[in-house]
Amino acid sequence: MPPSRSDIRGTIETYLSRHPVERDALEGLLAALDGAEEPSGHHSTLPGHVTCSAVVIDRDCRVLHIGHRVSGMLLCPGGNIAAGDRTLLAAAVREVCEEAGLRPGDLCLTPQFLDEPIDVNVHDIDASPAKGEPAHQHFDVRFAFYLTAEQPPAPTLQDAGAQWLPYADVRSPTLRAKLRAAEADGLDGRPEPVNASAIIHDGHGQYLMHLRDAHKPIWEPGCWSLLGGGRERQDRTLLDTVRRELREEAGLTVADLDPYAVEWVTGMDGTSVPVQVFAGRWNGDPARLPLTEGVLVAWVHPEKFPYMTMPSTTRELLQRHATEYPPPPAVASVGAAGMAPAGAPPGTVLNVVGVHLYLERDGQVLLGLRHPDSAFAGETWHLLAGHCEAESATACLVREAYEEAGLVINPADVELVHTVHMVNRPGAQPRINLVFRARNWEGVPELKEPDKCVAWQWWSAKDLPEPLVPYARAAIEGVKAGRVYSEMGWGH
Repeated sequence: MPPSRSDIRGTIETYLSRHPVERDALEGLLAALDGAEEPSGHHSTLPGHVTCSAVVIDRDCRVLHIGHRVSGMLLCPGGNIAAGDRTLLAAAVREVCEEAGLRPGDLCLTPQFLDEPIDVNVHDIDASPAKGEPAHQHFDVRFAFYLTAEQPPAPTLQDAGAQWLPYADVRSPTLRAKLRAAEADGLDGRPEPVNASAIIHDGHGQYLMHLRDAHKPIWEPGCWSLLGGGRERQDRTLLDTVRRELREEAGLTVADLDPYAVEWVTGMDGTSVPVQVFAGRWNGDPARLPLTEGVLVAWVHPEKFPYMTMPSTTRELLQRHATEYPPPPAVASVGAAGMAPAGAPPGTVLNVVGVHLYLERDGQVLLGLRHPDSAFAGETWHLLAGHCEAESATACLVREAYEEAGLVINPADVELVHTVHMVNRPGAQPRINLVFRARNWEGVPELKEPDKCVAWQWWSAKDLPEPLVPYARAAIEGVKAGRVYSEMGWGH
């Protein structure tokens, strides 16, 4: 879906709060936003419609211009909003990638403008009888980006050539004025962090992790991450940003936060995002935090990181911190056993407690009908599953497959395809359930534990039974869709 009328208005009003003297010049755009026609529509019958451009700045404070193939004018790459553009900024990113052959990851936001426009320009477009277009106006919303590389990549152009022009030579007068004014504020083409997050540890080998919402249009939905977020205009420093985010997301105050590292992640529009990571200690109970975003926060020991869905950069960063700041030996030995380390704070601690088997044959998935007195009986159908004892997850899977269904599986023939992070009931400890797929097996499913399962049946993955345990359905759908490591926030 393209940006909504209200989203566009919000972006323009934010811009006008910086440049109130331009309100009269943008009166036509504001009127278009109040009109009946779609203001972002291509070839709109309105007197004008919204377009988006990318102002790409290199380390030498030069701006990318592309020769327009019809007029020959040098312009910043840009164009009309497409149906798949989630935001105006996303439209600008798409346009520069299409016109100049850049990748979204070649770009990052500037700390001076973040995701707000640097300029909004109104220019007249002549009538084009060949296209059936009357004379109209373009309201061009322009966003500033830095190149992430020191040297500009060679553009692969759709148009008539490219030039990198110094601020003083930028063709658009309104944009040139904005660039020259921002140069004094440090708009120098050199990327620096625009987001901030926090590694919160307890000094006993555990880390406070945040499980993000799984079904919202947010960065890394359904993943475990650090608490934090993007810099806002009122934040004087990135330390202000991370303290504000901790308060807003979890009602959390950490006394001492020190810069630790800069992590590069991929934003929702594919651009690169440098994140200033701070580190600090806290010894509270996460269950008592007034969480306002996400599913839960939990203490996690590093041995669980490989089984958790999180960005690889975050996992590597946490493992590095755990190596550099190990807990005292006595504490570490207790934590490695999978229990809360001695002296650790109270609260939520993740535990790997169950494994599940995904077997597929000719497009059909094996499911078991639960005994009325067994767990999940109210849900009826479930994947073959079991609880880990003093064993590895794969050993547990092999054992349970044989004990429950008489199937013989070689541990080398299984792969992890899905993780489920869930809480059974309010106040309970969160659990990790692992779903493995077996590529090969021997035997035919038998009813070896009728007090748990009263029937085995192969079901089409496209026509699953009702009722079915919710996270079993999510695992099957995730595997079929190719989401190898996906997860849900809550179980039943």
